[in-house]
Amino acid sequence: MPSRVSSLAESAQTPGRRIKASASSAASASGGVQSLTRGLTLLEKLAESEGGITLTEISSRVNLPPSTAHRLLNTLADMGFVTQAKDSGLWYVGLKTYRVGCAFVSNRDFVGESHAYLRKLMEASGETSNLSILDGTYACFIAQVQCHEVMRMLVRLGSRIPAHASGSGKAMLSALPEDELAIVLRNSNLVQLTSKTITDPDKLRAQFAAIRARGYSYDDEENAMGLRCVAAPIYDEFAEPIGAISLAGPIARLTDERILKLGPLVAHTGREITEKLGGVVPVSV
Repeated sequence: MPSRVSSLAESAQTPGRRIKASASSAASASGGVQSLTRGLTLLEKLAESEGGITLTEISSRVNLPPSTAHRLLNTLADMGFVTQAKDSGLWYVGLKTYRVGCAFVSNRDFVGESHAYLRKLMEASGETSNLSILDGTYACFIAQVQCHEVMRMLVRLGSRIPAHASGSGKAMLSALPEDELAIVLRNSNLVQLTSKTITDPDKLRAQFAAIRARGYSYDDEENAMGLRCVAAPIYDEFAEPIGAISLAGPIARLTDERILKLGPLVAHTGREITEKLGGVVPVSV
């Protein structure tokens, strides 16, 4: 049996072995990162779907073979991040994913500090109030206080809509530093959701300037026909947007005249939440 010394000497004389071993380790690490990326992508797609999703559908959405998607889903299921209904076979986001999301919100205490203002705004306006954050190029809803009207806006918490086509999204985009705004606009699809959606970057920039000047934004059926939204940004201690508060309702109630009245109310509430969180409203706003 060769001694440990001779084995080490042999390895030193054959560097190809070490190169091969290093390449193998790198490949293993790369495979691990790839699996993680694929697993997180699966979670994102599950979160976007309502009412569950089949294996065939989700594998198609993430462009993976069904066998690979199934293996990753089973791993996530073992850890509690996803779950599968026994009767239908549909896949859903699991309880642990919800807990992770709640940890993000609770650590910032954003929802907790804002809830009283959401309710006060709803009572003062009679319309549904919402709290959202900017998630890349989307506005993501994280809290809502529904109004008492029969016709009202309902939104699933965690759902996202393109920022350029929503009052909340435009409020946050208008408050971004120029370099960050340029990146967001460059990476945005600027999809046309309705005939009123603004997809021209120059027109959006002009709107952002108007939003900064008056202190609030609104979308005029740009996300969904028949629906309007009035919103204002909420700032952190660096005078940068961390979210937005908004009111949304049918165009029959949110007329032009009413938006002119509700806009300053929403903007004032945004400032109140900013102060409560220790944030700073930019001097120019």
